[in-house]
Amino acid sequence: MKLFAFINQKGGVGKTTIAINLARGLSLKGYKTLLIDADPQANAGSGLGVRVSKEKSLYQALVEGNCERFILEPFPNLYLLPSSIDLVGLELELAKEENREFVFKNLLESSTFKTSPLLDFFDFILFDSPPSLSLITVNILTAVQGVVIPLQCEYYALEGLSLLVRTVRGVKASFNPELRLFGLILNMYDIRNRLSQEVAEEAKKHFAWIIFKTLIPRSIRVSEAQSHGKPILDYEPNHKVSQAFLALADEFVARAKSYQN
Repeated sequence: MKLFAFINQKGGVGKTTIAINLARGLSLKGYKTLLIDADPQANAGSGLGVRVSKEKSLYQALVEGNCERFILEPFPNLYLLPSSIDLVGLELELAKEENREFVFKNLLESSTFKTSPLLDFFDFILFDSPPSLSLITVNILTAVQGVVIPLQCEYYALEGLSLLVRTVRGVKASFNPELRLFGLILNMYDIRNRLSQEVAEEAKKHFAWIIFKTLIPRSIRVSEAQSHGKPILDYEPNHKVSQAFLALADEFVARAKSYQN
């Protein structure tokens, strides 16, 4: 498996933070990783130090029908297809398309990169999704193989996950039989906080079959890193959160390979 979506319709769960730092972790392990920012807020780009540009964006790649000219390499082995505010209008444009659920899938399959088919060049392709169950999200789910759900260790964290799971199963049944729930990542975990422990235990009750063992600790350093346009792995490599993301990258790769066997 190489195509993954990071999805949670609830905002503030650290979805983009997880996507950025896991992508960086994979790149540091030697895997050529493409992060596609499909959120009009374009936070994945800014978190990697990339200035938002309407001329260099996912939207323009969709217009041209090929990603290659718009893919950047902000860090070695970590590539980015940035977003822009233009994606806000994509919902209305897609509504007029006959096969509107397959626009992202068709883009990936028809794109090239460095003389190779895009899907062959990269080891992993990760989508950072908008915080909504929109037509863009359905497009992403139609294009990928695995769904990764970031879950914040806070009150109401599990609220709405049943709707997300139903959406994933609906897309699987209608458009993408290869789609599966790949993993759930517990984020902003505070070992001193009883609530974090309770949320983790509750998540294990309902999602034991996909939950990652690696917990991502809460730390203000993560926000500091993103404000400097860097993943925490580059901003403070020896920090406990950096070490957690490296461990998560190992676990992620092992699980992805297990589905290929």
